[in-house]
Amino acid sequence: MTKDFTEKYRADFLRSPVIAILRGVTPNTVLEAACVLINAGIKFLEVTMNSPEAIKSIGMLTEKYGKDPDVYIGAGTVLNPNEVSNVISTGAQFIVSPNICMEVIKKTKVLGAISIPGFYTPSEAFTAIDAGADYLKLFPARSLGVRYIKDIKAVIPKPVIAVGGVDKDNMKEFLTVCTGVGIGSNLYSYGKDPGQLFKDALDLMGQITKK
Repeated sequence: MTKDFTEKYRADFLRSPVIAILRGVTPNTVLEAACVLINAGIKFLEVTMNSPEAIKSIGMLTEKYGKDPDVYIGAGTVLNPNEVSNVISTGAQFIVSPNICMEVIKKTKVLGAISIPGFYTPSEAFTAIDAGADYLKLFPARSLGVRYIKDIKAVIPKPVIAVGGVDKDNMKEFLTVCTGVGIGSNLYSYGKDPGQLFKDALDLMGQITKK
């Protein structure tokens, strides 16, 4: 992946600043869930590594959507460099972690993908930036609140993504201080009716266009 890809990722994420976190998705359900979310306007899909057969699900998504320039497939809860290699070998484009692991960040960048590690404090944020992170995932966002994010952004130069407790009711407020949000159980859960998932995703994306 090149500098041009990184710039396109950033531009597309600004237009559609929601990462759908598919925790618990399976190879039998991942394609249907992805199709529903994409049709509702969500273009960034994250399969967490603690989901059943996560690598298989990610591979199925990259096989189906890998040639779609407007869809981005990634992995979450990535904890070590070996997982980074396995994920990116499927064609996935971004790596999300719940913590700061410099080896994970560096491996992600060596392999040309977007790095999104999780942080809580300014010290953690600067450790991640020094390792090459592209974005910083603040978790848990709802507990810390918008004011905390606004305060730390005075010194943190990288874009922040809010994750943890974000939903359609507070997403717009988070987007006043964050580049994007990641939404998990407030959007997707295993076994959720596809029609309800589509409705919830539409409602969520509708918040972005409201003035």
